[in-house]
Amino acid sequence: MKKILYPFFFFAILFLGCTNTNYSKKVEWAIAIHGGAGNINPDDYTKDQLSAYNQALGSALEIGKKVLSQGGTSLDAVEQVIRSMEDCPLFNAGKGAVFNHDGKNEMDASIMDGNGLRAGAVANVGDIKNPISAARLVMDKSQHVLMVGKGASKFARSQGAEIVDSSYFFTQKSWDALQKALEKENSKDKKMGTVGCVALDKQGNLAAGTSTGGMTNKRYGRVGDSPIIGAGTYANNNTCAVSATGHGEYFIRYSVAHDISALIEYKGLSLADASNLVVNGKLKKAGGQGGIIAVDKYGNISLTMNTSGMFRAFANSNGEEGVAIFNNNK
Repeated sequence: MKKILYPFFFFAILFLGCTNTNYSKKVEWAIAIHGGAGNINPDDYTKDQLSAYNQALGSALEIGKKVLSQGGTSLDAVEQVIRSMEDCPLFNAGKGAVFNHDGKNEMDASIMDGNGLRAGAVANVGDIKNPISAARLVMDKSQHVLMVGKGASKFARSQGAEIVDSSYFFTQKSWDALQKALEKENSKDKKMGTVGCVALDKQGNLAAGTSTGGMTNKRYGRVGDSPIIGAGTYANNNTCAVSATGHGEYFIRYSVAHDISALIEYKGLSLADASNLVVNGKLKKAGGQGGIIAVDKYGNISLTMNTSGMFRAFANSNGEEGVAIFNNNK
């Protein structure tokens, strides 16, 4: 694998395809992040826009690297990375969350600890600044796994989560996307984005997290895969940690995140083979578009998609790292 150093790798790896590593000896720590997968083409972005995404991914990656290299937990790395992406209006999560059919923001998030299979999630929340932190509060401070809507917000507020006015989530880009979708209900420009992070720490613990604003113009309280443990997020110290992005209904139906873990646990597949079988096999055959990031217990990383692109980045304790957007295998 090519060793890549900041800031000189931007144009060199923008077109990097699906990435997989295969280590026979465990690395000390490893991390991967994504900012959504879909119909992402070079002609749709200016040089400045690509640079902004590159910088946002790189900044988020640095946060996770710092936590892990200093001996921090994979859970802290995942939460802190996703918080930074939720605070960035470029991504469809937190500040950049898209609007539903009624012009409101309904956000979902989940987090999972591979040590003991603990998990927490929130869905359809509209006033929590950082839904990923609310999901962690559900995991750490309650006996439940998933809380929804007003109840989730009430619980998060009682635990000290930062609550904001709905105006905080307004971005012109997301509002314009809704207007375009309303004008043409079947528009291919409907935005389906997500942010996610998976990590392995020095203690050998895996964690995964995912956060999203959902689908532009969604209706009737629709919830996708991001807050569903086993669909959009999964972590098991015996196998791997996975965060998914794409058309959520398919990821739920095919239990994508858990299926990758199960193929490793029960069939003995490598992370690369399991990821490819699910994403480019089962999921693609069914018509489901998207991708995953994953790291196994050895620190192997998979960045696998069946789309034209996925905003993504990775790093490990061996000094290997990179940021990429487009899929040169398409």
